[in-house]
Amino acid sequence: MREMNEDASVYAGQRATGEAIERGDGGPSVEALLARIRQAPTPTPPAPAPPAPTATGTGAESGAGTGAGAETSAPRVGEDADADAVKTAVSSGAGVDVGAPAVPSCAVAAVAPAGAGTDLYANAPTVPFGAGAGAGAGAGAGAGVGGDTDTGTDRGAGALPALAVSAAPAAPVPDADALAAVVAAAAGPFVPGGHLSPDTDFFDAGGTSVGAVELVAALEDELGMEIDLDEVFADARPRSLALRWLATAGATATLSAPGGLSASRVPATPTTARTPAPATDTIGTTQSPEETVPDSFLLPAPAPAPAPAPDTPSNPSPRIAPGATVTARTTGGGTPYTTARPEDLDQILADLSLADRLPWTGSPEPLPPRRILLTGATGFLGSHLLLDLLRHSDAHVHCLVRAADEEAATARLGEALKSHRLPWSSEIRRRVTVLPGDIRRPHLGLSDDVWNKLAHELDSVVGVAAAVDFLRGYQSLRQSNVIGALTLAELAATGPPKPLHHISSIAVFNEVGIASMGEDDPLAHVDRLVAGYDQTKWAAEVALRRARDHGLIVTAMRPGGIGGHTRTGAHNPQDLSSGLISAFGRFRTVPAFHRLNAAPVDWVSRVAAGVICEPDAWGFDYNLTGVPNTLDDVVRDMSFGGMHVRVQDWDEWRTDALARLEADPVPELGFLTRVLQSPTALKLCEATLKGPAATDERTAALVEALGLPPAARYDAQAQLRTFERLAQDGLARLPHKDDQPYLWFSETTEGAVGPVGADADTPCSMALTLSIASMYQLVKERRVDVGGELVCAAAHPAPLLVERGDIWIRPEEGIPQRHGMRHQLLRYRLTLCDADGGRWWLEGHKYARARRDVWRQTRALSVEIGREGEPASLAGELVVPADSYVRDQIDGIKVDPRLTGQEKRAAKLTWLAWFGAEMGRGLLGPFARAAADLLDLRRTKTPSERHR
Repeated sequence: MREMNEDASVYAGQRATGEAIERGDGGPSVEALLARIRQAPTPTPPAPAPPAPTATGTGAESGAGTGAGAETSAPRVGEDADADAVKTAVSSGAGVDVGAPAVPSCAVAAVAPAGAGTDLYANAPTVPFGAGAGAGAGAGAGAGVGGDTDTGTDRGAGALPALAVSAAPAAPVPDADALAAVVAAAAGPFVPGGHLSPDTDFFDAGGTSVGAVELVAALEDELGMEIDLDEVFADARPRSLALRWLATAGATATLSAPGGLSASRVPATPTTARTPAPATDTIGTTQSPEETVPDSFLLPAPAPAPAPAPDTPSNPSPRIAPGATVTARTTGGGTPYTTARPEDLDQILADLSLADRLPWTGSPEPLPPRRILLTGATGFLGSHLLLDLLRHSDAHVHCLVRAADEEAATARLGEALKSHRLPWSSEIRRRVTVLPGDIRRPHLGLSDDVWNKLAHELDSVVGVAAAVDFLRGYQSLRQSNVIGALTLAELAATGPPKPLHHISSIAVFNEVGIASMGEDDPLAHVDRLVAGYDQTKWAAEVALRRARDHGLIVTAMRPGGIGGHTRTGAHNPQDLSSGLISAFGRFRTVPAFHRLNAAPVDWVSRVAAGVICEPDAWGFDYNLTGVPNTLDDVVRDMSFGGMHVRVQDWDEWRTDALARLEADPVPELGFLTRVLQSPTALKLCEATLKGPAATDERTAALVEALGLPPAARYDAQAQLRTFERLAQDGLARLPHKDDQPYLWFSETTEGAVGPVGADADTPCSMALTLSIASMYQLVKERRVDVGGELVCAAAHPAPLLVERGDIWIRPEEGIPQRHGMRHQLLRYRLTLCDADGGRWWLEGHKYARARRDVWRQTRALSVEIGREGEPASLAGELVVPADSYVRDQIDGIKVDPRLTGQEKRAAKLTWLAWFGAEMGRGLLGPFARAAADLLDLRRTKTPSERHR
């Protein structure tokens, strides 16, 4: 099918212009392009046509062409067409295909004069691997279904609805190609290369979600184009954005530029809705106009079929009955975003048919793999899987890494492993071959020699790479997530048979209200998946199921949310579960959800490696979701980490979280803000949080048979380590001493101090408030926050206020001082300020000794006091009065009033139990040492004995 993609002899002029813009070495300026839009020729209005009947018809009338069109005027799908060719086709009345993503017929009327069908995507460049569907055999006057008017347009299967408007006098017609170039020029500064071609997806070129937001703002500010952000995420090609703007702006739109340029108003022409029809390529397979299958995909192909005659009616989409009206999703009026976009469904159906082109293959040898191709090794799961494959097998792993050359690819892989706290040693480099390539390109971006060598040397293919973005639409993600998976299937089926191990996702069940999510349960209804990511994972898995019918051994592994590493705490900062958990901890609120299907990355990776290396496990579906966390589990685990949370309704939580993020933006959580604002992403969140628990009977049996660690709940300790990493990366916020105290009580001490080395004869006292922001600081730091004042006339006549104070319980694990005679129980360190602005410090210790006055040891504090930057000038001892100890430090404990009565009682008991245990351990130490000395029968005295 190479001739479909490379025949550009007639259209070299326009292609050269596009390539020049993409390279950045010339091309029309924005002002020139806008001027071109304004100066587009005004068509001659056609003669009035008789009223069209409402019944549908398929007859061809004079001056009309079918989707194939006249060969002299209508290029085939996938070819480039220059402006002159299109103008010729339009003026002659020949029908030209309207490609996907289709637009309302009013948009076509705005671009082409009546009486002609127009191929809106005729000049789309070839996109690697894939014929898409979606459709759109064009139609001229009266050709196809949907009316007898002279204006015949085919919006493509599942296109937006036709907007019927009254006839209006012809006005200057905007040039869609020039407008697309303007949008591409505006988008250029927001991609790494600085330039974007009209038919290149903004995100595939390296654009980010933040860049998409900035692009929308730039289009509105500089050009006056108001484009919804969700439309950018749905299909981020400049040409598609231009066409959609033309379709929705209608006759009221005015395009402006900084130089005062303004485009002509878009004319409104009467039109009727027609049923969409798929386009066909030269071998009769349904394709999307903008996506063509390169000749590298699927070797044997039937001989090209002859082009249909001009009067041959196009075949309607099998999903939409002839004459049916296709309605668009809206954000108002009806129920918003409850179903998939019709044009996406058409593209999905076409992508599924690509699996039928795979060659037939036999069964691979049932042996553990020795040479593995792994994609996605720079990702979170992929990097851990690479290490597990190396640790638990003898295989040599070829890693496909997106980079310009091998050196850059190797550097990128090493940096990714280090960022996830994984080793990158010489032994790992010895067993890894890095291949620069791209999952989105034909043959993975590899040369024919490398492709053929891999096809005959590999014995296993593992696909982990995927574009994970919950905001982008199917059209924007399909190249990486669907076409890439099929390219790996092609590699697995080429040469000796090889198993394909595909990392899918539990998102294939993300239908709101689905009853069960078992390993062999039916997947969600694709028309009820509204997020592009869910749709692409569904399409990839279903397409690979078709590949099984061709003999290919395909294993599908479906992780849920992938949590942080249980030992290192490494996490994926862009994972939705990480973002939600970060928001839970930062705002101390959680939405009322059923359960979270998440598992630690180390467990998911280890089980996946076990499946890959065990031939008996090949060819089945596995849910790698671990043990789901319930709402009670999450609340309890966060309480253990000192983050006591309040449960809210989902809508209340979302509104509250958005308000907080907008009032106090957190750059690291910017993606979560956009997710919570996106209608499609909200459906994904709702399905994730309210769906049933995923079941994994087959996975559990395999884990047991292989002797792997069984699935365990992502518990409090693992969650705590992840929270620490999230806090380090700016996502989460751990409890801080400036927060409202979780628990506090008073401590009063009295005694005397004097100059260092002299008698302590000056009265001194402290009135302190001891508090903890959370149990987290006790578990991790064994530290208590201190506030209050010191009254000591020897230091200053007025009280000294505590600016900052800390108490450490059993500092340094209670290691004894002075040859084992005194063990540290508590250490006080205070920073003080007097009334004159002078600064002081206080260091105090409570010691445990092997003496009978244990009670006094827990209350006596040895202190040293000095001015800031100077040695101690005062020393003495302060003691907590026995009658105030129980009153203040046990009965006087106060707890955060926001907690319930039960939580308050639990907080008090937890503090007393923990503090009592620590004091007991501290007091036991010196007595244990004394007992050991008494039982020591050695003749040689120990150093401590000589100094007693």
